[in-house]
Amino acid sequence: MAFASAAELAAERRSGNSLDTMMAITRRTLLASAAAFAAAPALGQVASSGDVDVAIIGAGAAGIAAARRVAAAGRRFALIEAGGRIGGRCITDTGSFGVPFDLGAHWIRQPDINPVVKAAAKAGLDIYPAPPGQKIRMGVRHARESELEAFLAAQVHATRAIAEAARGRTDLAVADALPKVLAAWQSTIEFALGPFGAGKDLNEVSAMDLARLQRDGEAFCRQGYGALLAKAAEGIAVQLSTPVAGVQWWERGLVVETARGRINARAIIVTVSTNVLASGSIRFSPELPRRHLDAAAQLKLGTYERVALDMPGNPLGLAPDELVLEQSNDAKTAALLANVGGTPLCFVDIAGHFAEGLAVEGPTAMADFAMDWLGKLYGADIRKTVRSAQATQWIKDPWVLGGWSSAAPGAQQARRILMEPLRDRIWFAGEAVHESAWGTVNGAWESGERAAEAVLRRIAPLREAEKPVPKKREPQRSQRQTQQPRQQQQQRQQQRD
Repeated sequence: MAFASAAELAAERRSGNSLDTMMAITRRTLLASAAAFAAAPALGQVASSGDVDVAIIGAGAAGIAAARRVAAAGRRFALIEAGGRIGGRCITDTGSFGVPFDLGAHWIRQPDINPVVKAAAKAGLDIYPAPPGQKIRMGVRHARESELEAFLAAQVHATRAIAEAARGRTDLAVADALPKVLAAWQSTIEFALGPFGAGKDLNEVSAMDLARLQRDGEAFCRQGYGALLAKAAEGIAVQLSTPVAGVQWWERGLVVETARGRINARAIIVTVSTNVLASGSIRFSPELPRRHLDAAAQLKLGTYERVALDMPGNPLGLAPDELVLEQSNDAKTAALLANVGGTPLCFVDIAGHFAEGLAVEGPTAMADFAMDWLGKLYGADIRKTVRSAQATQWIKDPWVLGGWSSAAPGAQQARRILMEPLRDRIWFAGEAVHESAWGTVNGAWESGERAAEAVLRRIAPLREAEKPVPKKREPQRSQRQTQQPRQQQQQRQQQRD
């Protein structure tokens, strides 16, 4: 879908500012990463139908982590992915701009203990700390030091109020827990904590859920977070472009149904998003318990979209990876991450209900907003510096249907409900199934590993004593060596006779 008419594009080309735009997730976008992944040797590969120990639905971070653990235990698995690439909501596009562009997850949370970082430690990718803090834009200028201190003080007041509310007996909406002293920073704090931090407006976010979230420390991968995850997935066999139509979990056995065949399994790990799970696109027979369906609905994904702008020459005058917010008056705002990884690429991230409305209108409306918003902060001429643009459409991706999960007020326990297996045969995993690292790639990975560990305990993993031990070859004897004991035995027998 184009962001401009043919006449507009022609005019832009003549002026040297062509706005070459398209949908974010395309075949061309992912060709390079798909080819690299396909070249790696596969572990645990199985046919598209047949018998396995574990069927894993979804090849995002949780599915990849589960598959690695099952493969390490020597068990047969089938990792099934509906889309044409791995990574889920963590993928890097290197084709659209010629530099890495993270379509989804970009911030590496808790890098010192992040299991994805550890899994890809030998990949040689450049992981570096995110710059601390952020700039605040006050109209067309940056906030003065005193104004920035006022913003930080408001942020501290808000964080303390949420923590205090989380200790209460009633799980409030974060919007109801915020103090009344935020004054001119109210809208900015609401955006930072809600849409930007949780993917939803604060009236839809549980105070208990937000208070438990741990995101200490942040880093970036210069080659892209999706590239880092792909490295961690190398060697794992995946059945791509294979949507799961149904899951049978009767007493007589477990069956995963796809257009390519039926897979019989001893256990199943489901890692699809909560929105996909609640949508009914995967038919469960018998139906999922109401308890689990309600939990998925209470952990509905928010909206978080990204407009990437190629802005050569650093027209904004910002340092690499510098984060900029604005002192906003309403929800029609965004977050800017400038010169990503030292490239000319700038991210304008939009989220919450406002982003949902823009995404429904389409990429054109999203790109127009991003450039108008930057024009408001840096001058109207900034639009002329944009060489090309691209917008994500996660809410329209049928295999995702949104950003990431955050619990509704009063529903923080929903995450623990999704941790409960069904008859010790079906487990759920993903960022939504982690109580303190939800909305993160590391949380999804840890959830997948945890589910795989539970499955292996259930189906009795191979123990050292069970593994076949190669027989030692006895040294060959010469004919004379084999004859001597026989002659000695005959002589002793004659003496006894």
